[in-house]
Amino acid sequence: MQVFLIAAQTIDGFIGRAKNDRSFDWTSPEDKQFYVSKIKEADVIVMGRRTFESVQKFPRDSRWLIYTSNPSEFKNPKPEVIKAEGTNEDPNKLIDRLKKEGCQKIAICGGSSIYTIFIKAGLIDRLYLTIEPVVFGQGVSLFNDQLADNKLKLVEVERLSDQTVMMEYELIS
Repeated sequence: MQVFLIAAQTIDGFIGRAKNDRSFDWTSPEDKQFYVSKIKEADVIVMGRRTFESVQKFPRDSRWLIYTSNPSEFKNPKPEVIKAEGTNEDPNKLIDRLKKEGCQKIAICGGSSIYTIFIKAGLIDRLYLTIEPVVFGQGVSLFNDQLADNKLKLVEVERLSDQTVMMEYELIS
């Protein structure tokens, strides 16, 4: 099973101007295409409620697990298009459950607090990070808490356009 984190950030290291900022509002068309192609590879897409509420289009028949403090109150906004449910499971228990269900690829898609709890739990195998030629000066960081040293190995650098670069990293122990 592979658990990968996918994010886009500015050259000064922010994934948004504020908590409600949609990355699709400032990322390049090439990043959007890359992001959609990666989440289509996943058996399950995991993200926080605020991030999920900013999504406007969903790949048909995709499965979404949305972190929320009140999972029983979560409502799937597009039941005719996607399978979506709320959760507040411990990340380790969630990944164990998905593994038992036969899932092979899990996409961790934000926001900052979700990225943080999954990397802190040691559950991320790969990180796909797009760097966009944008500067915010301040904003929301990829991770929102102090992390233990995480060592990464650069696996691939791909130019998505003349201005946008995607870097694929493997997390190593």
